[in-house]
Amino acid sequence: MNIQKQNTTKELELIVELSADEMKPYVTQACQKISQETKVGGFRPGHVPYEILKQKVSEIYIMEEAANIAIQKTAGDIIKKNIEKEEVVGRPEVRLTKVAADNPLEFKIILALTPEIKLGKYKELNIKQDGAQIKDENVEKVLKDLQVMRAKEVITEREIKDGDKALVGIQMFLDNVPIEGGQTQNAAVIIGADYIIPGFDKNLIGAKKGDAREFKLPYPKEHYQKNLAGKMVEFKVEIKEVYERELPELNDEFAKNLGGKSLAEVKKQIQDNLEQEAKQKVEQKAMLEIFDKLLASTTFSHLPEQLVHSEAHSMIHELEHNVEDQGGKFADYLTHIKKSEEDLEKDFMPEAEKRLKISFIIAEIVKAEKLEITEEELKKEINEQLKIYEEKPEMKKQAESEEFKHYVRYNMLNQKVMEKLKEWNLV
Repeated sequence: MNIQKQNTTKELELIVELSADEMKPYVTQACQKISQETKVGGFRPGHVPYEILKQKVSEIYIMEEAANIAIQKTAGDIIKKNIEKEEVVGRPEVRLTKVAADNPLEFKIILALTPEIKLGKYKELNIKQDGAQIKDENVEKVLKDLQVMRAKEVITEREIKDGDKALVGIQMFLDNVPIEGGQTQNAAVIIGADYIIPGFDKNLIGAKKGDAREFKLPYPKEHYQKNLAGKMVEFKVEIKEVYERELPELNDEFAKNLGGKSLAEVKKQIQDNLEQEAKQKVEQKAMLEIFDKLLASTTFSHLPEQLVHSEAHSMIHELEHNVEDQGGKFADYLTHIKKSEEDLEKDFMPEAEKRLKISFIIAEIVKAEKLEITEEELKKEINEQLKIYEEKPEMKKQAESEEFKHYVRYNMLNQKVMEKLKEWNLV
């Protein structure tokens, strides 16, 4: 086996050559595999001679299969023996460059070089946290929302008034042309509650079951549907059902239905939850400011393109899961926004670069501060994770793997860096 190592500014290449003699066992394995899948009269599966098999499937087909087997068996060890772990990042790319019968096999292993990073200042950045005050009206709003959620609904034949719920069919038009995806059969509208289109609910007041209403309203300028944002849209609405909503009284009995002992206790819980949420938002905002400063002051020799594209793909998959979690289909979503996955990848590239830089910055801080996760800390966290999978044996087995341990350790180190950055920089 002959191995040549070549470096560029961004990539490292290993050019590997296996002699014809070194390829013989892999050719034999390829023949066995192919003959298991190919019927040849007079021969048992897996026992077809090479000369017969090459007439059946072609010699190049056998050699390509032998090359794949050779690469699978040798590439991992070649990388381990010839490259320092810290020298490269990401997954290796393998390119087959020469393959022919009775000739050496040649292939390249291409790896992205770890960028040289000059870490910017990450301590004493003096980031101020704006304290968020939770007012009584904030608590009352949450309590009101809970009250509305537990309202009893009774069908009524009277006209719609404030506080009612209307079940409606909606058709939307722009310049008298039906809007694609702008039709729905059974939309629930609470009169007096916030609605996607301000003023929509007010136009239903006074209507009864079976009535139809037509009106025009401007779409919000900041709406995510850019083709409708800020435009005057015509609505045709059919009233299918009207519900009178009876709100429960806000008292200790109501609190008990929520799992509390008294209304005062529930209000205290709401207050505590709102304060915790506000604190998290303030910290998130402060962390964004810390990383913005770090991104501005840290220099990178380069960013591995492979990893940037991989991060962009991860962002697309995150979006896909979010759409599906809300009951939608990703293909329909792409049609709706009139974009392909390739378009999304281009859109996501700047944010993908930012995410990748932050992950490198965190890794550099881990090295600079010699941060680590002890075996005891790791074991404790993994045991907590395993409790989640007690009734799912297949997931529990996966959670006991070395790969999962590495994933948990990585996340714990990230969290430790975050906590340290708060400690060093928030005032």
